[in-house]
Amino acid sequence: MSSKLIAPSLLAADFANLQRDIEMINQSEADWFHIDIMDGVFVPNISFGMPVLQAITKHTKKIVDVHLMIVDPDRYIKTFADLGSNILTVHYEACPHLHRTLQAIKAEGMKAGVSLNPHTSVSLLEDTICDIDLVLIMSVNPGFGGQSFIENTYDKVKQLKELITRKGASTTIEIDGGVTTANAKALADAGADVLVAGSFVFKSDTPIDTIKELKAVANS
Repeated sequence: MSSKLIAPSLLAADFANLQRDIEMINQSEADWFHIDIMDGVFVPNISFGMPVLQAITKHTKKIVDVHLMIVDPDRYIKTFADLGSNILTVHYEACPHLHRTLQAIKAEGMKAGVSLNPHTSVSLLEDTICDIDLVLIMSVNPGFGGQSFIENTYDKVKQLKELITRKGASTTIEIDGGVTTANAKALADAGADVLVAGSFVFKSDTPIDTIKELKAVANS
C-alpha cells in the first residue's frame, strides 16, 4: 500500500450527533470509518450495539472497518457482514481457534483482521500471517479513548513488517490509539499503512482540516 490511510474512530464522535459526524468523515480526506464494538467483558467499556451499527452504515460512503473487542466473536461474524462491515477485526486474545475464525470472516465476504493488545507479541502470528488481511496493533490498552500512546509500538510495527516481508504476506498494518500528527510520520516510516485517530480528530475545532493534516504528515 503506497498511500497511508486515515481511519477516524467513531468511538470519539459525538453520539448525540452521529449522523453529522459521519457526514463530516464522508466529506473529508479520510479513507475508512473505524468502528469499535465493545461488550463490557473483553474490555471494561460498552460502545455500539447492532442497531447503532446498522444506523451508521446507512450513511457511510467509505470502507467500514469494524474492530470487535468482544469475547467469542465467532457468534457474530455473519451478523456483522449483514450489517455492512467491509473489514472485520477480531482480537488474537479472544480467539482460541484463530485460523478457523479468519476463514469464517472471509467466507462472509469481508477482509479478516487480527488485533494485538499491547502485551501480545507479534511472533504469535507467525503461523497465520498469510491468512490475515490486516493486523491492528493496539498502541493503547483497549477499551477507552483518549489514552496516551505506548512508545514500544514503533518496535512492534517494525517486527510485524519484518514478519510480513519474510513470509511474503500482503497484510496491511493498522495502528489504533493515541495517533496524532506528532507520531504519524514515525509510525508510517516504521511500516504502518493505516492510522486510526479518534480524540485527535473529533476534539479538534476543525476535524476535516485535522484529517487532511494527519494524512499529509503520514504521507510526507
